[in-house]
Order: sequence, then C-alpha cells, then structure tokens
Amino acid sequence: MKYRAYSEYKDSCVEWLGEIPARWTLEKFKYLFQVSNEKNGVEPVGQMLSVSGYRGVEIKEYNDDAKKRTLEEVAEYRVVRKGQLVVNTMWLNYSGLGVSEYEGYVSPAYRAYFLTEHVNKRYIHHLLRSAAYVMAYTAQMQGIRPNSLQIKTDDFQSLPILLPSIIEQEYIASFLDYELSKIDRLIRMQEQLIELLKEKRQAVISHAVTNGLNPDVKLKYSGIEWLGNLPEHWEVTRLKYECSKIVDCLHSTPEYSDIGQFPAIRTADIISGFLDVENAKKVSEEVFLERNSRLTPIPGDVIYSREGERFGIAACVPEGAKVCLGQRVMLFRVKKCSLYYMWAINASSTYEQALQDVIGATSPHINVETIKNFYLPRPPIKEQEEISKYIQLKINKFDKLVDIASNKISLLQERRSALISSTVTGKIDVRNWQPDAKDVA
Repeated sequence: MKYRAYSEYKDSCVEWLGEIPARWTLEKFKYLFQVSNEKNGVEPVGQMLSVSGYRGVEIKEYNDDAKKRTLEEVAEYRVVRKGQLVVNTMWLNYSGLGVSEYEGYVSPAYRAYFLTEHVNKRYIHHLLRSAAYVMAYTAQMQGIRPNSLQIKTDDFQSLPILLPSIIEQEYIASFLDYELSKIDRLIRMQEQLIELLKEKRQAVISHAVTNGLNPDVKLKYSGIEWLGNLPEHWEVTRLKYECSKIVDCLHSTPEYSDIGQFPAIRTADIISGFLDVENAKKVSEEVFLERNSRLTPIPGDVIYSREGERFGIAACVPEGAKVCLGQRVMLFRVKKCSLYYMWAINASSTYEQALQDVIGATSPHINVETIKNFYLPRPPIKEQEEISKYIQLKINKFDKLVDIASNKISLLQERRSALISSTVTGKIDVRNWQPDAKDVA
C-alpha cells in the first residue's frame, strides 16, 4: 500500500532528522519525561524485567545466577510501573529501551521515566526505538571497550524528541500497532515453518543412522535403551573405538584478533553437520599453534560442542580449512567414514545419552569420559557411506528451505523497521488511515 506524504514540511535543524511536517515540534527529552528513582525495598514489585532489542520491555528469564540474588540486592533494584519508559543506557545502540506493559523491577544500571501528558506511550515507544534515534544514540555513546559503551545522562536527556499533537500521536500509534501486528504474524508463521523444517531435518538424520536406508530390513533390539531397534546385521560400538584420537580443547579463552587469519571454533560456530568457519572469530598464528598443541584439526575431523546452550552437536572440518579449537569443544579423529559418525553423533539417540549425564543448569556440559563412551550404531562401511550421502542430499534440501524462510523474515523485519521510521518521522501521513474493512468485520 502507498501512503501519501504531508502537504508541507520544514527543516528540523537536526541533521539526522532532516525535514519534518510543518506543524510538528521538537522538545528536549528532559521536558517530556521525569526520572523515577523508586526502589524495591523490602517487598519486590512484580517480576524482574529486561529490555529486548526486538520486543522492548519483557519479563526476564531466570537463570541460576539470578535466583541467587539476595533480598538485599533486589531491594536496590529500580521499580518499573506500567507505562513507564525503561532505558538500558549500555544497550541503546541495539534499541535497548521501550515503554513497559508490565509492573516489575530492573537492574540499578537501568533508568525508568514517567511520561508527561504530552506524550502517547505507544507513539514514543516506536519513536525512540526507530532507526534514526538508534543511530543518534550510537553516535553519542562513549567508552573504552566496545561492549561497555554508554551515553551520558545529559546527552540522552538533551535529545530532541519529535512531537506531533497528542491526537496525531494516537493516530500514529494505532496505525503502527495494527500494521506491525500483521507483519509480526507473518514473521511468526515463517519462524514456525523453520522450526518444523528443523524437526524434519533432525528426524531424517536420526532415522537414517538407526534404521538405515532399506525399509524392508529386519530389525533387532540393540540392547541399548537410547538406540532401540537396529538392522539385525549392524553392530553397536562406542565412540572411542571408532576414533584414533579424541582431544578436549584448552580450558581457557583464546585471545582473538581483528587481524588474525585462523578461525577458532566455538560452540556458536557449530551447526548440526556444518562448521561456520567463515564467521568464526579469528586468532593469530601464535595463538593458533598454542590452541593446537594437543592436536591440529585436519579436514574430515569431527568437532563437537560439549558445553553451553548449544551442546551436543557436531560438524566436520571442511576441505581447505585451517582451524583451531576455541572454547567448549572437542575434536574426534575418526578412523573411517567420519561423515557417518558425525551424523550419528548428531542423532537424537546420541543427544539423549548426553542428557543423562549433563552437569550444570546455567552452562550445561558433558564429562569427557561420558562422551568417549557414547553408544553408536555401526553398519558395514559401504552402508555408512551410502547413509552419509543420503543424509547430505536430504539436509541440503531442508537447509535451502530454511534459508528461504530466513530471508523472508529478514525482508519482513526490514519492512517493519522502515514502516516505523517513515511513520514516526512524518515521512508518511496516516491521519486519515482506517483499518481494512475485512479485519474490522
């Protein structure tokens, strides 16, 4: 749908805002918001909250560290009331602010503000999270380390706030709430499709490495709970018997380098069956040699994630890659057909074994000896090769469909961001907008 522009514009005198509708005004942040210094005290208010770059203020998911916070610590946390603006000053370059729909409390590092009667809460939520404002925050953030940049209070409170009349703010808020809900619904549909494709992808791997490719083959009980029935001519083995070497990574954080040439593989770089070498953090040659002091990975070696949220997945080192082990990973040098054993490690039956001995809740990890003793199906070598080829062909199709859905999500998110920016900065006029008749009905 095409939207018309306003009939008349004026120079905002703010470089990053450009021209604005002639009747709109600019006010400094400090004249429209009042800081709230309310603290929890003895009785915590509601639930702990945080700010998401995509969703805004949301209820924080607890981990073990959060549960250990004492009442004395929580007493110093800032109270957030419904309709207040919540700001994480260290996350503003990632849209780390928003108007809260919840009552709760946030870290003392956050700020909370009351809105005056001149501001519509939904309009200001969208305005302050728009691309133009995020760029303005980013330009004023200061600090020594990239992950500790922060905007000064005076600079933040002196920001120019674009202000239509309160009635027009309400029009803009209603328009965006309606239109964004439609875009968000389309995004959720694509996300659900991706989850379904991933489930089917996993099912293909698990079925092929435990049942083989012949639907008429006779099965027998393997004697191992997690493996269940296997083709009767297959054997059961342990991972350690199929490897010439099994090596754990150094238990330290590599020193990464912007000019390094050698990828250091972390759990984040391992996707089931694929090693994301291109996007891995890099290290110098000196660090590369240090990290590989136990064993240098070669093409075909299997790298396994044994710790963290992404534990229990594996991928092979691709041809031509010179990598080292980063954190929380292990290296398996498989004697024959490493591709098959890589897929077998990614099967649900192997993951179920890992879950039996997982240690820790905040950062789950698996003991090295447990991993070495994973039970795996062992078909004849020819079948191993056939199964590997079959899985790769199937996986490629699923991955292509996931990529298509992911690209659709990216386009929808771009459209969402552009629509917000165009509306809250007055590039389009929505005062006469009406929802679709079919949606109202």
